[in-house]
Amino acid sequence: MERSSGLSNGREGSEADFSVITLRPLELSDIDDFMVWATDEKVARFCTWEPYACKEEGLNFIKNVVLPHPWFMAICLENRPIGAITVTSNSGNDRCRGELGYVLGSRYWGKGIVTQAVKLVADIIFKERTHLERLEALVDVENVGSQRVLEKAGFQREGVLRKYSILKGRSRDMVMFSLLSTDWQT
Repeated sequence: MERSSGLSNGREGSEADFSVITLRPLELSDIDDFMVWATDEKVARFCTWEPYACKEEGLNFIKNVVLPHPWFMAICLENRPIGAITVTSNSGNDRCRGELGYVLGSRYWGKGIVTQAVKLVADIIFKERTHLERLEALVDVENVGSQRVLEKAGFQREGVLRKYSILKGRSRDMVMFSLLSTDWQT
C-alpha cells in the first residue's frame, strides 16, 4: 500500500528530489533505516522516547508497536524510510478524533518533506475513515519547526495547553493543532 504525494517543492535540479515522497508500512527489514533517526538525539528531543541504543530495541519497537498499529507508515524517499507518520484513532465518544504523530531524520529537516507527508495523510485518512471529523496534533511549545509544518499543512493552532504532559522528566506546555474534515478540500 504505497502512496505518493506528487507534490512539488520547486527544487528541481537539487542534489536529491524531495518533491515525491511515498508512504508505506514500516517493516522489520527497514531496521537499518529506522535506526538512523531512532538513534539521533536531535530527533528524539521532543519525542516521548530516548534515542535507541541498539538494533534489538528498534526491532522490538517495530514488532511490538509498529506492526500491530493500524496506521503507522514510513515516510520514504525512493522507497527508503527516512521517517514515520501515524494516525491513532480514539474510541467511544471520541472516535470522531484521531491524533497525528510524525518523526523525520534530522538530515531531511527543512525540506518540506513532513509538510508533504501530513498533507498526504490528511487526504488519505479523511477518505479511509469517514467517521473521522478531526485530526489533531500536540506539539511542544519549543518545537517551532513542527508547528510550522502543521500550519503549512493547513492545521489551525487552537491554543496552548499549559503543563499538559511530562516529557523527559519536565512538565511541558503543548500547542494543540487541528484539521477538520470540512477544512480539508481535496
